[in-house]
Parts: sequence; structure tokens; C-alpha cells
Amino acid sequence: MAEIVNLRSVRKAKQRSDKANEASANRAKFGMSKADKMQTMADKVRAARQLDGAKLERD
Repeated sequence: MAEIVNLRSVRKAKQRSDKANEASANRAKFGMSKADKMQTMADKVRAARQLDGAKLERD
């Protein structure tokens, strides 16, 4: 015998999963917050400066 399903709850569950998928796509699309971007950029600059300071000068 088939299981009885409340169509309203199924429709709401589908809407929730669609919104979750869209939110996930937007997170990937728009990425990090401004503060996170600035922190990452500062880390890259610091690492590059440290690397340049460790290079040996060859004549």
C-alpha cells in the first residue's frame, strides 16, 4: 500500500532545500566578507615581504 503524504509539507520541504541550494551558490559566488578579504590580503603581503627579506643577494 502507498504511503500517505501531505503535499503541503512536501512542497515546503522542497522550497527549503531550493533556498538552501541557492544560498550555498551565493556563498560560493560572493565569497568572503570585506574583513576576511583584507585579512587574506595582509597575510599575502606579509608572507611576500618575509620571503623577500630572506632572499640572499648574489653578485
